[in-house]
Amino acid sequence: MPKLKLKRARKAKRPLAGLGSLPNFRLRSPAVLACIPLAIIILCAWGVAVQAQEAMEEVPLTPEDVQGVLNNIWILVAAILVIFMNAGFGMLEAGFCRQKNAVNILSKNLIVFALATLAFWAIGFSFMFGTEGGGGFIGMGGFFLSSEDPATYGLDPFPDGLVIPVFFLFQAAFAGTAATIVSGAVAERVKFVDFLIFSLLLTGISYPITGHWSWGGGLLADVGFADFAGSTVVHSVGGWAALMGAAFLGPRIGKYNSDGTPNAIPGHNMGFAMLGCLVLWIGWFGFNPGSELAASEAVPYIAVTTNLAAAAGGVAATITAWLVIGKPDLSMIINGILAGLVGITAGCNAVSYLSAVIIGAIAGVIVVYSVLMFDRIKIDDPVGATSVHLVCGIWGTLAVGLFSMDAGLLTGNGINQLIAQIIGIMTIGGFTVLLTSIFWLGLKSTLGIRVHEEEEIKGLDISEHGMEAYSGFLKE
Repeated sequence: MPKLKLKRARKAKRPLAGLGSLPNFRLRSPAVLACIPLAIIILCAWGVAVQAQEAMEEVPLTPEDVQGVLNNIWILVAAILVIFMNAGFGMLEAGFCRQKNAVNILSKNLIVFALATLAFWAIGFSFMFGTEGGGGFIGMGGFFLSSEDPATYGLDPFPDGLVIPVFFLFQAAFAGTAATIVSGAVAERVKFVDFLIFSLLLTGISYPITGHWSWGGGLLADVGFADFAGSTVVHSVGGWAALMGAAFLGPRIGKYNSDGTPNAIPGHNMGFAMLGCLVLWIGWFGFNPGSELAASEAVPYIAVTTNLAAAAGGVAATITAWLVIGKPDLSMIINGILAGLVGITAGCNAVSYLSAVIIGAIAGVIVVYSVLMFDRIKIDDPVGATSVHLVCGIWGTLAVGLFSMDAGLLTGNGINQLIAQIIGIMTIGGFTVLLTSIFWLGLKSTLGIRVHEEEEIKGLDISEHGMEAYSGFLKE
């Protein structure tokens, strides 16, 4: 018995020979085998990091290189925020409309960005920013994003300018926004295929041409027209196109009584609409600050003016609706916030904080009266797109000429900027009305832009898509 104890004690005191001697440790256990590829990845990453460090020591980055990288990363993030605004537009529009058309509305808002991306990639980007001929009316050169020379698209070489892919993605997101605006105004009665064709024409031809006049160094750039992030270039263009579409389509069945008085057609999901508004509000922090096209000290300032105008627009619309309609209508609160955002877009970089609040508040008041006005003249716009984007886009563009700290009439800098703003609004508006009317009339005379009466009554989800958004749920 004592010998046995001695033998065990000596065995226990033997030195550790390796990992296999640890308690409950086996070299072939799953835990150990799983660590092998992880160890290989760590060693490879370590090697790459060492090589990168050696390369950086050989060719050190300059402050200009670092700033250039930051500029491109910020604009990429801003582009993603603007692209995400498509979710906000989709939820807002679907919530404001009836449940029998929800699939159709969501389909339009999803596919429109895909179409806008392809049309803008093929020809729109070159029409808008191309510098190889074309003059002040239209850009040319580098179609299908084929040029690797930044100068083809009016860009400075890196690191002074953005790289071509980042600049394209940001601008393509703006083109998609212009087309999405149209979707709300023609909702619940437009043929799906006609809307797709119109979106291609708008983002490939009409929007890029007028955009070139302002942002591509074209006709209006020489006049001094200022539209920093697109109250007119994006929002009013989409609003004019939407107005023409709603006018040529006519109102929805049941919207107006025999005596011409309008009937309210309530939206089916105001929770969707409210959440869509909030998504758009957040996305606007890519839309406006991203238009600085650099990670500069101006970005936070632009973000604050944008937020102040949105807040003022929402509060002003709430009070106005309460006084005029008798109730603090949620749809008016939503559109008031969006009106403030659209209104500040043109001058978000150039006005004071107080001016931003004034611009947003006036936009919030205007949008309420505008919605009521379009109802009276029988322009059926289910979501108020023309009021928010067209009317308040015009107001925001004029506001630059009034409140700009460096050039505004009300800040003691004369009337020249206001005159330039009026010229820009009229020029872009007139051309957009003309060209989009041709598009709508061409589609109406060939394919027919409106669904049949029985299809509209049944709902576009079934007639156009063969499915329901709320299949299996009890619906009125």
